[in-house]
Amino acid sequence: MAREFEPVKGQWYENIDENDSFRVLSVDEDAELIEIEYLDGDIEEIDVDTWAEFDLEKIEQPEGWSGADITGAKDEEEDEDEDDDWDEDEDEDEDEDDEDLDEPSDENY
Repeated sequence: MAREFEPVKGQWYENIDENDSFRVLSVDEDAELIEIEYLDGDIEEIDVDTWAEFDLEKIEQPEGWSGADITGAKDEEEDEDEDDDWDEDEDEDEDEDDEDLDEPSDENY
């Protein structure tokens, strides 16, 4: 007996019969189409009837998965990158200030 789950964007599933893991990229309820991405990066669009035939199990995101985040949330790594950029900009400003100190000014005379 197939276990049927509603397709949820960003949720990972395993198709038990095919031993395939995939996540839902999008759900178009009007067109009754579901876009899914397999672990190997292949993307497929299936209709709701095909989805209903799958024997599915909800699973956690596979370890080592490096695909794009489609849920709209930021990765912690992205936040760290932004922080690094901010620090670099600050360091550049400090370097420019240091250069000004090396140059003689009219105030010293």
